[in-house]
Amino acid sequence: MLFERQRLILTLLKALDGPIGHMDFQKLLFLYTKECEEKPSYEFVPYRFGGFSFTSYADKRRLIEVGLLEEDEQQWQLTKAGRQEAIRRPVSPERVARFCRQRTSLRGNALIAEVYRRYPYYATRSEIVEKVLPDMESRKRVAEAVVGQAGPALLTIGYEGKCLEQYLNQLLQAGVTLLCDVRRNPLSRKYGFSKATLSKACEGVGIRYEHVPELGIDSDKRRNLETQKDYDALFLIYERDSLPQQNAALDRIRQWLMVEKQRVALTCFEELPHRCHRHCVAKTLERNEGLSLTAIHL
Repeated sequence: MLFERQRLILTLLKALDGPIGHMDFQKLLFLYTKECEEKPSYEFVPYRFGGFSFTSYADKRRLIEVGLLEEDEQQWQLTKAGRQEAIRRPVSPERVARFCRQRTSLRGNALIAEVYRRYPYYATRSEIVEKVLPDMESRKRVAEAVVGQAGPALLTIGYEGKCLEQYLNQLLQAGVTLLCDVRRNPLSRKYGFSKATLSKACEGVGIRYEHVPELGIDSDKRRNLETQKDYDALFLIYERDSLPQQNAALDRIRQWLMVEKQRVALTCFEELPHRCHRHCVAKTLERNEGLSLTAIHL
């Protein structure tokens, strides 16, 4: 069974009527979600060549696996089965066709330049700004879109209810330079949040990833938590018995903050910090003598 967003990829490729390069497709998908959808099918992050969606790329790989797309010389195109599926269950076909007609000849650097000019935030980590934007005014707008927050800070963030791109944009907009994963077992059924994928995604947007499993709580201790009273009882034991045994791990974070002057975000699953042990770690660090930082909960 396909997700609606995966069907959008098939519909868009059919409307483009032929093979298309990876970067061109990514930029057209970006423009379509920004201009034609109230609730975007995909979110994007500033990346090496502009706006990039990890989720859309994973979806395209999945569509290849099930025989609906094929890749040839850095281009995507529909297979016969993919074309039939796009005809059978298209997503907003008239809107997609109109969008594609309006951009029939817009490809390559001209397409990238249009995206950069209209959405400069997504060009802030691009390696090709000077190549595709020869005019100083456009490059100035990209420079002005760079997030300005700097200096050491302690933050916390959960990924519950967020896609990978929303999560990364939150980190970038808060100026986070180092993500500290405090899960005991950094595995997730939610795309993008297992250790290997998350660390690679962070690296791609210029955020350092560190895993500190010593600060995690065993999964068997987190079962059957229903009320805030249950969480508070768990965290009381965690702060009393576990954290005092983890000075080496806490010292690593203090080093990042005090010596390296990083903006460190502690991360785990739960959206609400008072339902996650990361707030206990933050509170312990806040009490540290000589470390006058108040944690910001994203």
